[in-house]
Amino acid sequence: MSRVRIDMEFIFKASPSIIYQFLTMPECLVRWFCDSVDISEDIYTFEWEGSPEDAELIDDIEEERLRFKWTDAEEDEFLEFRMYKSDVTNETILEITDYCDDDEVQEQKDLWETQVSELRKECGG
Repeated sequence: MSRVRIDMEFIFKASPSIIYQFLTMPECLVRWFCDSVDISEDIYTFEWEGSPEDAELIDDIEEERLRFKWTDAEEDEFLEFRMYKSDVTNETILEITDYCDDDEVQEQKDLWETQVSELRKECGG
């Protein structure tokens, strides 16, 4: 089974600074992304239904980009969030890059749609 990269784009009314908070602060992450999170230095331990997963924050440009490397992922795989303001609409664009097995693409996209829907509710649009 091969791994594939998926890129998704979502539009928000909230500013990049608000979205950035929801991607980095534990009290915000648990509101939309995971059940709990513990941050030690650059290692984020996310937990879902009692199952922890560690990710190293390998790139952090405040209000622009976050890139995580899952400790058990393939060498060239990462989870990335990029955010920027559209010059045309003045809305915030959140781009997400993730990886999954080639037979799970739609399932992974559906999961992100659900997660981002929660994020949108929590951060005000």
